[in-house]
Amino acid sequence: MNSPASDETAPRRNRRKVSRKNYDENAMDELIEKQLGGKAKKKYRTKQDLEKETETEALIALSVGFPIDELLEEEIRAGVVRELGGKEQNDYIVVRNHIVARWRGNVGIWLLKDQIRETVSSDFEHLISAAYDFLLFNGYINFGVSPLFAPYIPEEGTEGSVIVVGAGLAGLAAARQLLSFGFKVLVLEGRSRPGGRVYTQKMGGKDRFAAVELGGSVITGLHANPLGVLARQLSIPLHKVRDNCPLYNSEGVLVDKVADSNVEFGFNKLLDKVTEVREMMEGAAKKISLGEVLETLRVLYGVAKDSEERKLFDWHLANLEYANAGCLSNLSAAYWDQDDPYEMGGDHCFLAGGNWRLINALAEGLPIIYGKSVDTIKYGDGGVEVISGSQIFQADMILCTVPLGVLKKRSIKFEPELPRRKQAAIDRLGFGLLNKVAMLFPSVFWGDELDTFGCLNESSINRGEFFLFYAYHTVSGGPALVALVAGEAAQRFECTEPSVLLHRVLKKLRGIYGPKGVVVPDPIQTVCTRWGSDPLSYGSYSHVRVGSSGVDYDILAESVSNRLFFAGEATTRQHPATMHGAYLSGLREASKILHVANYLRSNLKKPVQRYSGVNINVLEDMFKRPDIAIGKLSFVFNPLTDNPKSFGLVRVCFDNFEEDPTNRLQLYTILSREQANKIKELDENSNESKLSCLMNTLGLKLMGANSVLDTGGALISVIANARRGRSRSHVVAGQCNLPLNPLHFN
Repeated sequence: MNSPASDETAPRRNRRKVSRKNYDENAMDELIEKQLGGKAKKKYRTKQDLEKETETEALIALSVGFPIDELLEEEIRAGVVRELGGKEQNDYIVVRNHIVARWRGNVGIWLLKDQIRETVSSDFEHLISAAYDFLLFNGYINFGVSPLFAPYIPEEGTEGSVIVVGAGLAGLAAARQLLSFGFKVLVLEGRSRPGGRVYTQKMGGKDRFAAVELGGSVITGLHANPLGVLARQLSIPLHKVRDNCPLYNSEGVLVDKVADSNVEFGFNKLLDKVTEVREMMEGAAKKISLGEVLETLRVLYGVAKDSEERKLFDWHLANLEYANAGCLSNLSAAYWDQDDPYEMGGDHCFLAGGNWRLINALAEGLPIIYGKSVDTIKYGDGGVEVISGSQIFQADMILCTVPLGVLKKRSIKFEPELPRRKQAAIDRLGFGLLNKVAMLFPSVFWGDELDTFGCLNESSINRGEFFLFYAYHTVSGGPALVALVAGEAAQRFECTEPSVLLHRVLKKLRGIYGPKGVVVPDPIQTVCTRWGSDPLSYGSYSHVRVGSSGVDYDILAESVSNRLFFAGEATTRQHPATMHGAYLSGLREASKILHVANYLRSNLKKPVQRYSGVNINVLEDMFKRPDIAIGKLSFVFNPLTDNPKSFGLVRVCFDNFEEDPTNRLQLYTILSREQANKIKELDENSNESKLSCLMNTLGLKLMGANSVLDTGGALISVIANARRGRSRSHVVAGQCNLPLNPLHFN
C-alpha cells in the first residue's frame, strides 16, 4: 500500500462519509433572503435571473435530500404528477424546489400555500397543491418547534386517536406532527423524563454547573439535518467539533504525526479492500464479520506490524466500534456501512447548553404521562389497547418507538404476536453498547483549544476503554470531560464498580498530563452510564450484525394491520444509530398514520376532515359574524393583524336564502385586506359591480365550501383560532385537560 503524501490528506477521526454537495444550514437565511427576497422588490426579472433562482433552489432542495432532476420514490407513490418523465414532472420539480427553498429560508414561520401562489403562476395551481401537500404531510416543511406555528395547530383532534409509546426523539417528533395533522395524541413514557437515549445530565451545584451528554451527544452532519432546523428555530448556538484530535500513548507521549498518519492511511485502505473483497465473495460475505476480514487483510498487507503501530491500529478499530456501537466480531462485513451514501454532510456539532434544550422544546405542551412502562399492546380491526400495570389505554392506532433492545428482550407482549418476518428482523439486527464516564472538574486542565483527544491502550482486548475523550467546556457551562468506552470494554464496564472505573480513567488522564507538569485534580462529580442494563433500552444503538442487512431496518419500519406502527433509529435504513434518524422516523410514521387514517375513512365512507381540523361548521360559524358585510358579500379576516397584505376570505351568497335557507348557493375565495377594501369602495347598492370587480378586475376564482377547505384549510384554522382569541398555551392546556375520547383511562 502507498503512504499518504502528507498528514493533511488523512481523513478526519470519525466514521468515513461519502461526500455530498450541501448548503450550510446556518447560512441559508442570508442565501435565500438574497435570492428569493428580492422577488417582491424586483417586478421584472430576466431569463438569466429566473435561471439563477431555479438553480439556487435546486441546490437547496438537493441539500435536503431531493435529487436534482428526479422524483423521490415517495413522490412517485404519492402520484404528484400524472405522467413520469415529461414536462409536467420537470415543472413539478421546479415548484417543489421553490417551496423547499422558501421555507428553508425562514424555518421559523409557517409557510402557507397562498404565499407560494404569490410567486408561482396560477397556470401551475395543480402542481402547487401537489408539491405543497406532499412536502407538508411528509415533514419537509412546517415541522419543528417554532412558537409562530401555534395558530396553525388545531385545538381539537378530529382525525382519530393515537397512542405513542416512548417520548424519545422519534416519539416526540411524531406526537407533535400528529397534533398538527389534527389527531388526538397521548404519549406514554416509562422514564420520569422525556428524551429516551438522549439524556443531558446536569452536574455540579450552584457554584459549578455543567450540562453533559450521557446518551446521544453529537449532531452528526449539520447540512439538511432536522436537528439543525430545530436549533435555528430556538436560536440555539452550535459549536463545531474541531478536527484537532491529538493521540497520546499509554506513557502520555504525543503520538508521532507521521506514524499516526501512516497507520490511519493504512486503516482506511483496508476498509476500501473490504469493499473489494465482499464484491468478490458476493453472498458469502453476509456470513463473515468485518473484524475477521480486517484482521486477515491487515496481516496480508503488513499493516501495523510492530507493537506501537498495532496500538494505533487498535485505536482506529475502537473508533469504528464506537461509530457502530458494536464489536467488530459482530458487524457484517457485507453491510456494516450500508447507510454511508445517506450520511448528512457538514460539520459535527455540539449544541450549546445541551441537547435537553431540543428535547424540552419538543416535549412542551404534549400530553405525556411519565412512569408508564408498557406491558402489553393489543391491536386489531377495532383499534388498539395498551396495558401498563393496572391501567388500560385505548385508541384507534398506536406508534411504538421503544429501542430495538427492548424489542429483542420481548419486554412488551404483542397480541396478536408480531409477524414472523418482523420478529426475525428484530432478532437479526445488532444492538450494541457505548458507555461513558462523565466528570466535572474544578478547571479545564486539558486546555481550551481541544474538543477531543484520544489515548492508546496497551492491549487489543482493552482497546475501547477510555480511548476517546470529549471536552464539553465550550458548550456545557463548566469544565466537563467525558470518557468513551466502546466494544468489548463497554460490556465489561457494565459489571465494574464505579470507583474502580474512576480510578482507571484518572490514572490515564494523569499519565497524559502529569509528565507535562499539569496537575489533574479529583473530579467534583462523576457519573458512569449503564445503558446495557437499563431496562428501558438494553443498549445504545443499532448496527448491521452478521447475517443481517439494511433490509431489516425497512422490515422494522413496516406497520402491522394498519393499527400498529414503529419508529426509532432502528427503523430507518438511511440514518440508523443517529439522533436525526430517530427524529426523521417520527415524521415518517406521522405521515404514514395520516395516510392510513384517510384510507380507512374513505373505505368507511365517512366525511374526510382536513389536517387543520376545520370543517364546514367552522366555516359557517366564522361568517355568522363577518368583519365586513356588503350586500351578498361577507368578509372575514385575522383580527390579530391589520396588514393590508394579510389574507382573509369572502363569501358570496346567491339567491334569496333568507326566505328559504334550504335554497341557497354560497361560494368562497381567498383575498387580501387590500383587495377587500377595493371592493368596499365600490357603489354599495350594486352587487353586480362588486362581483365583477372580484372576478374580472381582481381575477379571483370562486369555489365551493369543500374546495376552499382543501386549499385554505390552514388559513381558515388560523382565522378561526384568532377570532376565538385563544393562545397556543391555552390550546395545549385544553388538549391536556380534555378527555381524549376515544382514548379511555381505566
